[in-house]
Amino acid sequence: MEKLGWQRFRSDQLISWLWEHGVRSFEEMTNLSKQQRQELNERYYIPRLVTDKVQYSTDGTVKFRFKLHDGYMIESVLIPVDEEERYTVCVSSQAGCSLTCKFCATGQMGLLRNLTASEIFDQYTEVNRCCQERYGRKLSNIVFMGMGEPLLNYKQVVGAIRRLSSAKGPGLSPRRMTVSTAGIAKMIVRLADEDLKVNLALSLHAADDDKRSTMMPINEYNDLQSLMSALKYFNQKTGNKISYEYIAFAGFNDQASDARNLVRLCSHFPVMVNVIEYNPVRGSDYEKSSEDQINQFAKMVREQGVMITVRRSRGKDIDAACGQLANQEQNPISKTIPTS
Repeated sequence: MEKLGWQRFRSDQLISWLWEHGVRSFEEMTNLSKQQRQELNERYYIPRLVTDKVQYSTDGTVKFRFKLHDGYMIESVLIPVDEEERYTVCVSSQAGCSLTCKFCATGQMGLLRNLTASEIFDQYTEVNRCCQERYGRKLSNIVFMGMGEPLLNYKQVVGAIRRLSSAKGPGLSPRRMTVSTAGIAKMIVRLADEDLKVNLALSLHAADDDKRSTMMPINEYNDLQSLMSALKYFNQKTGNKISYEYIAFAGFNDQASDARNLVRLCSHFPVMVNVIEYNPVRGSDYEKSSEDQINQFAKMVREQGVMITVRRSRGKDIDAACGQLANQEQNPISKTIPTS
């Protein structure tokens, strides 16, 4: 504002238009004079995601493909649950992913680049606009479960969370935000120390180190013992329950011995387990468990006093379900970007 010679309160007005209202142009900022809007147009521009493609599932799920300013593509998903008045957006934190989990389409892309806090925030803005138009409701929940590993783009993800929860922005409660991670112990501890009060979900998928390392190479550097220690710290620091995401693979992690191992990992702190049916990914050797086997597995775990639900996939007919976000039309370029 100093460069423009404007009064300081104008900065709050600009932030309100950008964060709370999600405007796409300076012309929409109606509490600024025409001259002020013209001056902004001459000096600045508002970078926005470009909606490249929208797909609608038979179950109500909506998948968005957004083009970034440099041509890279990312995907976000709107998951409506009308009967519970819950409207969740699943946002991406990176274009691609470096973790190469063997069952995940995003991991096959390699990492293209980290997203900025604004690019993460703008996914909420664009999907929220669609949610209001389609359902007459604002988004109620945000999950960082799209493309990428949120904790390997730490500063930008935290920046987006602060913006989303700001009274100058949407003012969403951190309790309605969930950060999902494949498991980076030191970053889980760091997130706990931010005191953001967001929920945390661990993409577990196997309850012993040998199996988990086979399918998730990150486990070789962040084994289950180190993860349990970090998650316990997170729970004690924030008071939030931890969620385990557990995709069931036929004959691999859905047997009685796997159930016993999972129960042991639920004894360190309060845990909620979500068992998820696998959505087949091209190039993966894993197969989905049968519905009967998933229910039997969940029963074995539940009988030991663990809170567990079976989560049916949403949007799998449009490749919008867990592990399916990949932008097949975009050429993958694999590279590694350091944690920031």
